[in-house]
Amino acid sequence: MSPAAKKRSSTNKSKNRASRPVHKFLWALLGVSLLSLLVVGYELYQRVYKSNVSQQLAEEVTYLYIPTASNYADVLELIQAENLLQNLASFEWVAQQLKYPEAVKPGRYRIEKRMSNFELVKLLGSGRQEPVKLVINRFRSRHDFYAAIGRKLEADSTEIEAIFSDAVYLRSFGFTPEDAMAVIVPNTYELYWNTNAQEFFERMWKEYKSFWTEDRKNKATALGLNLVEVMKLAAIVDEETNKDDEKGVIARVYWNRLQMGMLLQADPTVRFAHQDFSIKRVTGKHLRLQSPYNTYQVTGLPPGPICTPSQASIDAVLNSQPHSYLYFCAKEDFSGYHNFAITYPEHQKNARLYQQALAKLNIR
Repeated sequence: MSPAAKKRSSTNKSKNRASRPVHKFLWALLGVSLLSLLVVGYELYQRVYKSNVSQQLAEEVTYLYIPTASNYADVLELIQAENLLQNLASFEWVAQQLKYPEAVKPGRYRIEKRMSNFELVKLLGSGRQEPVKLVINRFRSRHDFYAAIGRKLEADSTEIEAIFSDAVYLRSFGFTPEDAMAVIVPNTYELYWNTNAQEFFERMWKEYKSFWTEDRKNKATALGLNLVEVMKLAAIVDEETNKDDEKGVIARVYWNRLQMGMLLQADPTVRFAHQDFSIKRVTGKHLRLQSPYNTYQVTGLPPGPICTPSQASIDAVLNSQPHSYLYFCAKEDFSGYHNFAITYPEHQKNARLYQQALAKLNIR
């Protein structure tokens, strides 16, 4: 090797020896940077995707109710009040990144313990709320009905009552404040929690129209009754018996009386007039009450339904078969069925049997 080549080789070796610490430093720096990135990435991942719902909640699933017109600050306050999250700050960070403060939507949201901040924010921001199952059975009192709906929806009982009492609003649907409850057809419905009073009524109106098929309308017309009158009569039938196989017979008794211009003399209307549904035996003192719902004093159907009648009772009215009975009385065996009569003397005989059975049980 020439002297020049030897010199170059010696110089390169010196440079390599000098660069080794720099390389080590750079590798170390890279390692630290990667580790830092991993730590930061892990922290971000935890903040975004780790479950943040409080594990102290009593149930696996809970619900967050966000009222109409709520803002982001209101949502945070609700979350804190419900002790919903383990770490509110991490939720806020994710909410800001996903621009949730500008996208708050009211509703009832299903919150599960496994949910991460990302899942929670996406859910709330989407407005994908879980519907409320609203079970409407027989309600005897309007106020009980208003209260029950108010417990299920954001609209409270006073708002529900107001819409059912608004004569101008109801007129456009063909109802009055007295008969507006006829729009209610008992069933199980799904509605969003933030449904307001007007939306609730209009949903019931939609279901009412769906229930009243052409076949049902034609049957009502054949009886000489309009739809609201059918609901009024069905409500009385519903209060008279739980026996579906007897409802049609009872409905026809009242229809016969209406055709003859007789007083209906329906005990359930008297209980409704008194708003006392604990009355077991209607007596003379109860009949003296002056009320448009007292069918012992007022001819024809009452001003409105005395309950929310079942679909079975409505159809029992519509499908009732002709007969000549004008009277009926509970059977003395307390089976829930009735004895029917064409003449008043025959009815009196049946009534005495029932009254004697009541007396034996000291029911007065």
